[in-house]
Amino acid sequence: MRWSKASGRWAGAGLIGLVLLVAVAVWVRGEQRWQGALYCIEKPGTFWNGLAPLPPGFTPECPPSQSYRQEVRARESRVESYRTAGWQPRALLPLLKQGGYRQITDEPIGPGTYSAFLGHGALIELHYVAAQQGDTTLITLSGQP
Repeated sequence: MRWSKASGRWAGAGLIGLVLLVAVAVWVRGEQRWQGALYCIEKPGTFWNGLAPLPPGFTPECPPSQSYRQEVRARESRVESYRTAGWQPRALLPLLKQGGYRQITDEPIGPGTYSAFLGHGALIELHYVAAQQGDTTLITLSGQP
């Protein structure tokens, strides 16, 4: 088989087409994340974006709010939520502390609601809120990415 300029052009065009196809596939996969229910969980199976493995008995969730979705997508903020059985308002605090966060406040707000602020130093970097919802606890973390 002889190699000609025409066959070389076709091979080059095929390579460009393949590269474009792969780029579109990667883009579509990334866009699907923002449409899904777990849009806020960047590293599945982990807690607070890879700080620690997600403990057994905790189910990740993301707020359904479109404004949260937009802020997370724009990397203006990070928000992650985890649901567990029973009333366990402080259940994930030890993982944050093991990951280098220092608890700055400890605020039982009222029956069924708990709040804490954490940071690596004196500056507040993370808001931790636990809310009792029926027979479960929903813990939501929010802060800067």
